[in-house]
Amino acid sequence: MKKRKWIPLVVLRKLLIAAICSIAFVALFSARVHIVPSSKDQRFNDKISTTQDPQSWMRELAPPHLSKAPLPTPKLSGSKGNLDYQKLWKPPSNRGFLPCTNPTPNYTTPAESQGYLLVHTNGGLNQMRSGICDMVAVARIINATLVIPELDKRSFWQDTSNFSDIFDEEYFMNSLANDVKIIKKLPKELVNATRVVKQFISWSGMDYYENEIASLWEDYQVIRASKSDSRLANNNLPPDIQKLRCRACYEALRFSPRIEQMGKLLVERMRSFGPYIALHLRYEKDMLAFSGCTHDLSPVEAEELRSIRENISYWKIKEIDPIEQRSKGLCPLTPKEVGIFLTALGYPSTTPIYIAAGEIYGGESHMAELRFRYPLLMSKEKLASIEELEPFSNHASQMAALDYIVSIESDVFIPSYSGNMAKAVEGHRRFLGRGRTISPDKKALVHLFDKLEQGIITEGKKLSNRIIDLHRRRYVIGKAF
Repeated sequence: MKKRKWIPLVVLRKLLIAAICSIAFVALFSARVHIVPSSKDQRFNDKISTTQDPQSWMRELAPPHLSKAPLPTPKLSGSKGNLDYQKLWKPPSNRGFLPCTNPTPNYTTPAESQGYLLVHTNGGLNQMRSGICDMVAVARIINATLVIPELDKRSFWQDTSNFSDIFDEEYFMNSLANDVKIIKKLPKELVNATRVVKQFISWSGMDYYENEIASLWEDYQVIRASKSDSRLANNNLPPDIQKLRCRACYEALRFSPRIEQMGKLLVERMRSFGPYIALHLRYEKDMLAFSGCTHDLSPVEAEELRSIRENISYWKIKEIDPIEQRSKGLCPLTPKEVGIFLTALGYPSTTPIYIAAGEIYGGESHMAELRFRYPLLMSKEKLASIEELEPFSNHASQMAALDYIVSIESDVFIPSYSGNMAKAVEGHRRFLGRGRTISPDKKALVHLFDKLEQGIITEGKKLSNRIIDLHRRRYVIGKAF
C-alpha cells in the first residue's frame, strides 16, 4: 500500500521538473534571439564607421566648455536604411578617373638656374596656396631658383604667419627637388642687388613666361613677383607643367606638423559623432562686405558692411546692388537658407555638421534657425579647448588650415559660396577620391527661397523634390548631384 501511495508523488515531481526546464529553455532562447541583429541592420552599421565608445576622447581631452555629450547617430535598418545611406552619404563613382602626377618619360631634372624668383603671395590661405603652386610651375618654366614664398601679411586678416608656420617647409623643398631648386633665403651677396619687380599678367601661358619674363635674366639676377594669384593659365600647358602643379599642390604643400596634428585630432573628434558634413559657411564679415550681400541683415549691419567696403582701398568695386547681386547667385547662402537646403536634401536633424568658417557675422542671431534644425553644429572652438587652440587662434590662415583638414576628411562637403576655399577643397577631394561634394545652385535656390518666404510655396516633399532635381542636373564627377 505504501508503494502505491508514493507513485503519484514521483510522477508529479517529474512533471514539475520538466515544466521548469521548459520555461528556462524558452527564456534563454528568447534572450538569445533578442540580441542578434538582422543581417540588413548589420550591413548598414558596417558602412558607418563609429567607435565602440564615441565619448572616449571627451574623457581624456574634453574641452572645459564642451559639456554636452554627442547626440547618438541614428542607425537605419533594412532596405530603407540602405537607400538613405546611398542617397545621403555614399561617395560618388570616380568614373575611372585617377590622380595623374607622375612625370612623363621625357621629363628631366631642373636645368641650370638663370637667377632667383622671389614671390609675394596675396590673399587668404587658399588663394596663397593656389598661387604658390603656380609659382613652382613658373620657376620651372623660366629656369629659376625659387626662394620660399613670402606670405601676405597685409590682407584683410592681418595674419603675421610665415611659410614655415603654416606649411612643412623642409618637406616642400625636398619633395620638389627633382623639379625646381628651392632655397629658404636669397644669398647674402644678392640681398641688396638690383631686382626687377613684376606683376605677372593674369592667366598667362608658356609664351609669355618663356619669352617676356625669361628675357629679364639678361639684365637681372633677381625677379620679384608682386602677386601670385591667377598668374598662370589653366589650360593649353604642357602635361608635365600641369602635373607639376598637381604635385606641388596635393603632394608637396603639406601643412606644418603641429597643424596636421591638431587637424587630425579635430577630425577624430568629429568622427566620434558618426558621418558628418563639413559646411563651409562663408557668412563672415569680409565676404559680406566684399560681395555687397545684405539679405536678412538689419539696416545697421548693412551700413557697417558698406563702410568696410568703402574703406578698403584694394577692393575696387564700391557700389553694389545687393538685390541684383543675390538674384544672380553671387551671394553666399544665409545660415537660414542652408538649413532649408539641407532639410530638403533629406539630412535628418541629428546630422553632425562641422562649421568650417571664421566668426559668423551677427553671431547667434543669424545662426539660430540653422541650429534649431540641426542642433549638432560643431566647430574647432567647440571641439577643442582654449589651450589647444591658443597657438593658432591669432592667425587666421592657421585657423583656416584646420578647417581645410576637417573639410577634406568629411563624408560630405557643402560650401555656401563658391570661393577660393570651396574650389580648393573640392579639387583636393576629387584628387583623393574623398566623399561627396554638394555645390548649391544659388541662383536657382534664391528664387525658391523667395517664394517660400512669400508663402507661394511651403516646405515639404514638393519643395524637396524640386531642389533635389535641380541639383541632379548639376551632377559632375566627385559631386553628389
